[in-house]
Amino acid sequence: MIINRPNYIEAITPFIGQPLVKILSGIRRCGKSTIFEMLKEELILRGVEEKCIISKRYTDMDIVQNITAKQMYDELVCATKDNAYSYLILDEIQEISGWEKAVNSLLEKGNFDIYVTGSNSKLMSSEISTYLTGRYVQIPVYTLSFSEYLKFKSKSQLSKRELLNKYIRFGGFPVVALNEYESNTAYQIVNGIYYTVVSRDIVNRHRIHKQELFDRVVKYVVENTGKTFSANSISKFLKSENRQLSNESIYNYLRWLEQAFIIYPCRRYDLQGKNILKTQEKYYLADVSLKYALFGYNRNMLDAVMENIVYLELKRRGYDVYVGKLGSKEIDFVGILRDEKIYVQVCVQLPENSDRETANLKDIPDNYPKYVVTLNDLDVGNDEGIKIVHLQDFLLQD
Repeated sequence: MIINRPNYIEAITPFIGQPLVKILSGIRRCGKSTIFEMLKEELILRGVEEKCIISKRYTDMDIVQNITAKQMYDELVCATKDNAYSYLILDEIQEISGWEKAVNSLLEKGNFDIYVTGSNSKLMSSEISTYLTGRYVQIPVYTLSFSEYLKFKSKSQLSKRELLNKYIRFGGFPVVALNEYESNTAYQIVNGIYYTVVSRDIVNRHRIHKQELFDRVVKYVVENTGKTFSANSISKFLKSENRQLSNESIYNYLRWLEQAFIIYPCRRYDLQGKNILKTQEKYYLADVSLKYALFGYNRNMLDAVMENIVYLELKRRGYDVYVGKLGSKEIDFVGILRDEKIYVQVCVQLPENSDRETANLKDIPDNYPKYVVTLNDLDVGNDEGIKIVHLQDFLLQD
């Protein structure tokens, strides 16, 4: 069953037929393969003959263990009919050692339009910089937005507000959204995705010998989603549990989690100096369900979960997202997209007799859009140009 995610096809469309490798990257099971199915349909609608579309998936272990990059190259060249211009759709290609050389050679032949997916950004970025400089475009793929989630639940009898609560509870992995699962079953599925990423993309690939320590660092990061911390604070925490790990190892772990798309960094942006700060960044998860899979669902997590959902929504819309620093005050998110900016504060409910959330925004000396996003209908309104909106409305606005 394919449920359309048109935003991704719209992102790919300008590059169809261009001499660039189109790379879709994101956490495993976020829907990259399904987007390729949609791309195939789009190409056929554009008049491309089906025989000229060559789709290959490189996730099967017997293929991964036996096929070389040269064999992959030869197989793809042989698959073209009469040397006709062909469209290559290559799924999880990073499983093939030396894939980048093969793809570069195919690109240089001039009669291939190439699309690839990957679940590990280190592999993608390091080889791209060597072999494909200036000849590729990366399109990040995320788990479902709330708008996409509603499409997946189009046959549901629940209201949008009830579906928002389910989205908050179960996250946006398509495999979970396509069915009606009990909480434990849904989190088991997500847990399986998480451990596949950890074991295949991180522990095995980077030959981590102290997996217990690695797991503890991961749980610390997940537990502290949306909070400011550093490698040094993680090291101190481990020492409090009579464990020891160097800051260098912790930095490596954080980097590998980023490269496997489990976490995304959110750096701080000085609104006065207009520069990006290099310390005390925050991290957000690829999907809020990862937190529940490791720790179970708890309403006390709601503040951090809401922040995570808003962060991902801004990323989906193309913003570079930062934590705003304004003197001693903090803005939850500053989104920058070319010449545009957006400022967002997030809170489950506005505190009574306090204007802290709006006051921080009022102190920003420009006229870019400013929002407070809440879960309380009674809070919504307008305060001196600051829009106070319900999470549902923020997620569904254009």
